[in-house]
Amino acid sequence: MDPGDERQTKNVEAPATSGAPKLDFRTMFELEMGYVMRTLRRLSVAPGDVEDMAHEVFLAAHEKLDRYDASRPLKPWLFGFAFRIASHYRRKAKRETPLVDADALRDAADLPDALLEKERKRRIVLDALDSIELSRRAVFVLHELDGFTCDEIAKSLDIPIGTVYSRLRLAREDFSAAIHRVRARRAI
Repeated sequence: MDPGDERQTKNVEAPATSGAPKLDFRTMFELEMGYVMRTLRRLSVAPGDVEDMAHEVFLAAHEKLDRYDASRPLKPWLFGFAFRIASHYRRKAKRETPLVDADALRDAADLPDALLEKERKRRIVLDALDSIELSRRAVFVLHELDGFTCDEIAKSLDIPIGTVYSRLRLAREDFSAAIHRVRARRAI
């Protein structure tokens, strides 16, 4: 599945009763793979590693599936796994030699202008997201891009609601400043 696919998927939840069937992993995987891949990309996982890291997220979620609280939304629960996997990935990536991004090797002359403009804007947003400290970025992505409420984010990340508001405010400031820097750098 393409990580850029912005289709909205439904939260897959099992009934909250104790005798209810457990969350169906296969259905969750099929419906939420795109969301997890987009989330990982937004958390600075390289495009070539997104699919592998998404599988890591689902492996971790599968191990904890019996602990999933069906009264809570599924996406923030999966985001928690993606956040931890991306954090580990970023720490490991700092110790490794980076490879050339395959997207950078494409011949831009072969692409239509509209596709180039869309890609340029996507790269600006991803570059700006990369510059935001990870704990702030997590709140920003969940709220601004995924549309979750601050209460849902606080529960999902297990942080106080005041911390969510503070991180969101700071992340918005960081994002705005980063957009200005990226645009200025690209204009040179």
